[in-house]
Amino acid sequence: MKDTIFCVFSVLTTLVLAIISLRYVTDFYLLSFFYSFQLHLAAAAALASLAALLVKRHWYGLLTLGISLALAVHGIVMTREFAQSAVDEHRPVLFRLMSFNIENDNFANGAAIADMAIASGADVVNILEAEPILSELPRLLKTYPYYVGCGIGMQECDTLVLSKRPLVEPRIRSLGLLWRNRLTISTVDFDGRKVNFLTAHLTKPYYDEFYGLELEDLAAIAPTLPGPLVLAGDFNSSILTPGVQDLLRNEGFGTVSLEPATWPIAAGAFGIPIDHIFARAPLRLKSVRRIVDSFGSNHFGLMADFAVDP
Repeated sequence: MKDTIFCVFSVLTTLVLAIISLRYVTDFYLLSFFYSFQLHLAAAAALASLAALLVKRHWYGLLTLGISLALAVHGIVMTREFAQSAVDEHRPVLFRLMSFNIENDNFANGAAIADMAIASGADVVNILEAEPILSELPRLLKTYPYYVGCGIGMQECDTLVLSKRPLVEPRIRSLGLLWRNRLTISTVDFDGRKVNFLTAHLTKPYYDEFYGLELEDLAAIAPTLPGPLVLAGDFNSSILTPGVQDLLRNEGFGTVSLEPATWPIAAGAFGIPIDHIFARAPLRLKSVRRIVDSFGSNHFGLMADFAVDP
């Protein structure tokens, strides 16, 4: 009986470790979902290995435990690669950004989300899957008189960017080949400091090769926007996925040392960060926090304060 239980634990652990280890060999799109969960799966494999060892002491249990711990540690190292150094608390905040995928059928909470956005103190607000707040747009415009999306630049109401200050030459672009008009490009002047904004809504990473094409489009657009740049939105992947890592590494984006988990809602702080706010020097993230209430969405929203290097 002990041999059977040990064998079951070992087989399951081996399968999990094999799946997440393939990231070091190939960025195969069908496995991208699992790459985002490297830390979670490695921790689960470590616990399974310990359980197997409690049933039966065997060298194979020690091997899977060692590999599990190595993958977990490397996952932590990879998240730290893109962490910006801490900003002096006395450095003034240049602006605040809110970014939130509110879920496109979340009409019951549209008014509450609009109330929250108005009270947030954010200078720029990104709303993804924005249809539920379209009816609230007239009163949102009293606080945020400048916007692009939802009728401005595109007929769809997926990506909406609201701003207290004028948006300089706002543009709408499509990413990849699957969805239309899911990228907005704009510039805001904060008292003489111009900041560029990219607001993106990427597809699921396991939808064939479409996700990789969307990342390629972002990698082509980012270098055309000189100076301070913010890239924010719903990536449907964590920064543990190889494609997202390549984008951040090649284009010089950074984030906070510990990104807040935004999905799934039920997991709370134990979920994964698939919604991101990235900054490129000389722009620095002073803080990024999760909006406590999901307001009926299947994502948590994010609120970020930015500073700029002297």
